[in-house]
Amino acid sequence: MKIIALEEHFTTQAIRDANVDHPLLAMFRAMAQRGQRQGLDDKLVELGERRLADMDAAGIDIQVLSQTAPGPESLDPSLAIRLAAEANDAMAQAVSNHPERFAAFATLPMPAPQAAVEELDRTINQLGFVGALINGHTAGRYLDNEAFWPVLERAESLRVPIYLHPGRPPQPVVDAYYAGFPTAVSEALAMPAWGWHVDTGVHVLRLIVAGIFDRFPQLQIIIGHLGELLPSIIWRANGVLNGIADLAKPFEDYFFTNIHITTSGFFTYPPFASALDALGADRILFAVDYPYSANADARRFLDDLPIGPAAREKIAHTNSERLLGLRR
Repeated sequence: MKIIALEEHFTTQAIRDANVDHPLLAMFRAMAQRGQRQGLDDKLVELGERRLADMDAAGIDIQVLSQTAPGPESLDPSLAIRLAAEANDAMAQAVSNHPERFAAFATLPMPAPQAAVEELDRTINQLGFVGALINGHTAGRYLDNEAFWPVLERAESLRVPIYLHPGRPPQPVVDAYYAGFPTAVSEALAMPAWGWHVDTGVHVLRLIVAGIFDRFPQLQIIIGHLGELLPSIIWRANGVLNGIADLAKPFEDYFFTNIHITTSGFFTYPPFASALDALGADRILFAVDYPYSANADARRFLDDLPIGPAAREKIAHTNSERLLGLRR
């Protein structure tokens, strides 16, 4: 069975250095001092034989590469423009070196929205990328902000999806919800343990209630981690917001026409069952969240799911092939 993995991370050393004071990197440094998640930086910057060997060991045929968090979203505009282009050129070189094994999502300099449009054009039309990945909000502004509409419009016109990956919640949210514990604990709560999943779910809800998908009806958004808690709340949100939000369609319909979810980093059955029940197999796509999660764990989870062969094939590769135009 062919396997395509959609949330497989990379970074350049320059982006890492530019974000050296970011709380996420500080959290990872604290974890490394405790013997956890060691070797991440080496895996993140490598786009060659070591990564391919990790893929081969788990039977993963294609990785769709993407810039990890933190990315250019937190940088000054001029620096974001330069470093995003450098990251995209590095991924393009990896795809050129191994065209049967890698594809790529563009890194966009979101602090400079017009430059982000131009970089999206370049990466899709010249480099052959299959979409873009954005790490959360940009200085507290979410994608429903009118400043970012040109980026959404261009993604729609190019017929490529945007992968909305978590980013650290805005500082006032972190202060209100997650402060008061040792720094490493607060940052873990604010980010991978809970907070940034909730923040991404809220981000998607904002896109819907702001009418983004009425304005850009063909725009496709991918979210990871088995739906960032949204599958279990769709029914409730639909019942409440249909009477309030000024939308062209019932609230839940946008999940079935504009949203896709991946398995990245969530290899346990209950959230998968919720996602499958809410969205169906046609909108779930396989992902690992490499190197933060292990390829072998993700592959074992996929193989052990109590679903039929047709649904497993959809999740493993045919949904991704259809959405991203991957035919390799």
